[in-house]
Parts: sequence; C-alpha cells; structure tokens
Amino acid sequence: MGKHFDELETRSADAREAALAAALPGVIAKALQAPGMAAHLAGVDASQVTSRAALACLPVLRKSDLGAAQKGAPPLGGLITKPLTAFAHIFQSPGPIYEPGDVSHDWWRLGRFAHAAGVGPGDIVQNCFGYHLTPAGMMFENAVRAVGAAVLPAGTGQTELQVRAAADIGTTVYAGTPDYLRIILEKADEMGERLALTKATVSGGALFPSLRQLYADRGIACLQCYATADLGNIAYESAAMEGMIVDEGVIVEIVRPGTGDPVAPGEVGEVVVTTLNPDYPLIRFATGDLSAVMEGASPCGRSNMRIKGWMGRADQTTKIKGMFVRPEQVAAFVAAHPQVQKARVIASRSGEMDVMTVQVETESSDAAQFDAGIRAALKMKGVIELVAPGTLPNDGKVIDDQRSYD
Repeated sequence: MGKHFDELETRSADAREAALAAALPGVIAKALQAPGMAAHLAGVDASQVTSRAALACLPVLRKSDLGAAQKGAPPLGGLITKPLTAFAHIFQSPGPIYEPGDVSHDWWRLGRFAHAAGVGPGDIVQNCFGYHLTPAGMMFENAVRAVGAAVLPAGTGQTELQVRAAADIGTTVYAGTPDYLRIILEKADEMGERLALTKATVSGGALFPSLRQLYADRGIACLQCYATADLGNIAYESAAMEGMIVDEGVIVEIVRPGTGDPVAPGEVGEVVVTTLNPDYPLIRFATGDLSAVMEGASPCGRSNMRIKGWMGRADQTTKIKGMFVRPEQVAAFVAAHPQVQKARVIASRSGEMDVMTVQVETESSDAAQFDAGIRAALKMKGVIELVAPGTLPNDGKVIDDQRSYD
C-alpha cells in the first residue's frame, strides 16, 4: 500500500488551483442541469466561474433550502443530475432530508480517509455505523471497498454480539462513532475476550483527547474524519494528527456566519463546501459548522488546505426580548457601516429583563451614530459598546447568549 491514496494529495498549490479553475465551469454547468440548482443559481454564467473568488460570489445553499426544495419537488428537490433510479441507494436523514448514494469506486471519497488511517488489504473492518435509513454505514463500507479491505457490516448496538464477532473473526479495524468503541472494549473486558483491533476510523461525534489516549493505551490508533450525508468526505486526519486535511473532491470556504463572505485565514467562521461530484453537485453548501483554516501543510506530505476541525455551530439564532436575532441581521448591520470591522450581540439579563448589548469593532468614538443602524437591522434598541479593532475573540460568534437557563 502506497504512502498516499493518489497523486492528487501531494500536488503543488499552483497545480491544485489550476485544476480547480479548469473544473469549476464544468461543475457549475453540470449543476445547472438540475432544475433545483438552476433555480438557486439563476443568472449564473458557468463559464465565468473559474476561480475561488468567482465561486465566492455565488449564493450559499443552506440545509433549510434543501428541505424546502425537497418538499416542493420530492424526493430530492431537483438537485440531482441523473434519474433517481440510476442511484444505488436513497437515504433518509433527520428532517427528513433525502440523499442519494452510489456504489462506484470511492463515490463518497472516504477511501482517502481510510487509506490515511492505514486501512488496506489484509484488514477486516468492523463497521459499526448505522445501515438503517441513514447513509453512514454504506459510506464507510464504500470506503473499505476502495482500499481493498474486508468489512463486517455490524451496524449499531448488540454490544455482546459485536464483541463475539470481533473475537471470532479477528477484526482489525473499528469504524463508528468515537465513543461506541469504548463500550465494545469494556464489554470485551467483562467477557474476558482479547480483541485484535489496532486501528479505529471514527466520525459523527466528538473525539476527545482523553478518549483518543485511552485507545492509544490499548494499542489502537484512532483517527477521525469530517463528513456529512450530503457531501461525503470534507476533511480528514492523517497519522500526523495536525489538523484535518481537506478532501481533494471538494472546495472548502470559511465564511462569516450569516453571510457567504470568506473570512481571513485563521479566522473562525462557517464551513461552506462545494462538491465536485457530478451526480449531486452541491454548490456552496453551508454545513452550519464552525472551523478555521490552519497555516501550512501537513507533515505527512499531503498538501491541501487544512482546517482545525469542528469548533461549534454557526446557527446562533437567539430570542431576545421575545424577538429572534439572527447572524445574518448582525452581518447586515456590519455591511451597512464601512467603519465597522466586526460586531457581536450579547444577550444577558438584568433582573427579570433581557438586555441586548452590541459590541462594535471600530476606530470611531461616537456610539450614537450606530443606534439607528442597530435598530433597523436587529429590530430593537440595544446598549452599544465600542471596542478597538481586533478586540473581539476569534471564535466565530456573532451572537453570544450569556443568560443562565438553570
């Protein structure tokens, strides 16, 4: 098994950008063949989208848009580019949201992650992701096939049977949520069984450092990926364990929550993904997750951009004084005032009353000039606090609810 999944992982930055520039017009043109995406991208000339900057000018597609499109044009909202019956699988995620799936080589692009985790021929993978309705089980099975390993389609639950199978078959790799492996290991101890697991590929939950160390102490190297039912693999860890490397089949942007505007490198924002999958080409799909770009390249030799992994949720919608305040409203206030770099709404309590404080990053010393703009954008009056540029934390928050609900 080679060190890397393919030559795409070690391309130069210039080669990668040239390939993206060449591919983008075709990807956009393919997306425009899907009626739902054509409506979303109305007026877009695919031939003009030849760079990340041009891509960043296109509208963001949100999960709520996906649900609305699917309700209006069931079952997949007119967002696929081939007949529904041409797909091998159709899945249902909470919402409900429906996603297509296929069985062609590495269709979900998770084989790249499995390879980075050292999975390959000779391994038997105990796949403990769910196979019922939701796609995670089939996503990881597709990955296992892409790297030439065998799979035990274990699914979720029935821990005693999981241990029995792992011991009898000699499974070498665990695939599933980060915490369920611990339950399997503890059950194996209880049953007096010694398992042959040496690798774990996890997703779908938080991999805390203490949990990773627990597995390492048992001789199990545990790596994680960031994937969704809609997009497949977005980013993944390698043995270097320095951030998450962006997959070669997607374009990742980090944008200011509530907008589609890319933030400066290193600044926390919402993860927006464009997938190059011609069957289901989601363009600028907002995941709702927060992350940030890391500088440099991974020591493992993979040269694509890295992100810091999951850093919270971008949807910070909060009800203050009985009114919803949304990140896009805060963004609208900032956009309307060139002298404002950033703004943050803080919800607090004074006695039994809600208080809204708006922190404004600006060099101005006149808070009164922002009063009308805040009332227009946020639909209520608030306390205005001016702070120097660079003062607000780099955590992606534009609405900070500090009220106690205990």
